[in-house]
Amino acid sequence: MHSQSQPDDPTLALPPLGDRLRERRKALKLTLKEVADRADFSVGFISQIERGITVPSLTSLVAVCRVLKVEVGTFLNSPRVASPFTRHDQRRAYALAGSPDSNVSYERLSASFPGSILRGTVVHTPPGHRSEAMTHEGEEMFFILQGALTIEIDGEQTVLETGDSAHFLSGLTHLTWNHTTEPTVILHTCTMDVFGDAQSTETPEGAFAVTRAEDRRNAAASPGKGAG
Repeated sequence: MHSQSQPDDPTLALPPLGDRLRERRKALKLTLKEVADRADFSVGFISQIERGITVPSLTSLVAVCRVLKVEVGTFLNSPRVASPFTRHDQRRAYALAGSPDSNVSYERLSASFPGSILRGTVVHTPPGHRSEAMTHEGEEMFFILQGALTIEIDGEQTVLETGDSAHFLSGLTHLTWNHTTEPTVILHTCTMDVFGDAQSTETPEGAFAVTRAEDRRNAAASPGKGAG
């Protein structure tokens, strides 16, 4: 489904993610509680990241990096995409820690150019993985390519099956959970600068919506009414 990291990958020689985050925190003379409070996470979550027990999501890593005043790109081995096109057999999956085959891994889809605000990835989520609850600026969309996913938005849980989607304001508290025994593959798009390509945008106002693949097909098959 995705390739292994290459032996000559320079990031393999770097210390673990947690060690680098801890070193940066101590260099700034910040306590775990100060980082947790400013990033809006629990002390336990930040401690688990530093000890290598938990691997943060991309969006959570961005929040922590902002507190530590360091570019998120420092911790990523995903090169910028200059072309508007990507090929399924040429994208290299990467993980924030460990092997892409045993952790949440990402395939970058979005290109880098001045003014771009969309960030797109294919996310491979292993069975049982549960993300941390988070809030941040912008908006995002999940489209389930394979498997199923439980998504909780503002305290309401919804199970998304293959072909279902969710679009919501990222300022609402949200988390995801692969409640199945099989990997789940997700097309994820957001406006938060999760790759460190540019400055993040302001939070827009809005709500969230969930769509079902079956409903969309039925709607497309029904005679449509003209727009008002």
